[in-house]
Amino acid sequence: QVQLVESGGGLVQAGGSLRLSCAASGRTFSHYAMGWFRQAPGKEREFVAAISWSSDSTYYTESVKGRFTISRDNAKNTVYLQMGSLKPEDTAVYYCAAAQDVLIFVPWIPKGGALDAWGQGTLVTVSS
Repeated sequence: QVQLVESGGGLVQAGGSLRLSCAASGRTFSHYAMGWFRQAPGKEREFVAAISWSSDSTYYTESVKGRFTISRDNAKNTVYLQMGSLKPEDTAVYYCAAAQDVLIFVPWIPKGGALDAWGQGTLVTVSS
């Protein structure tokens, strides 16, 4: 099992940018697909973005397309979520997670599977 720790959350003005990082420890980071979820106040957890282990495939929920970019640096055992044009509705606790297959993250693809690990979360607050 890989261990994940998020960082980079904070308070940002609407229209601003923020980059979240998720640092992984363990020997098998490069073999995991990685993704981000978020949970806003009063709402259920929502898929945000995911990336395959080789970075050849990425997926985004429609509400963040064109604004957020997921990337990873396997040499640094880190996955990133670059968040731009932030809106108050982006306010949430953001969690990173690891899985064996990137498709496990994607809610509109009918494939079973479970997450192997997740982080503790980092709070992003976007002020209007």
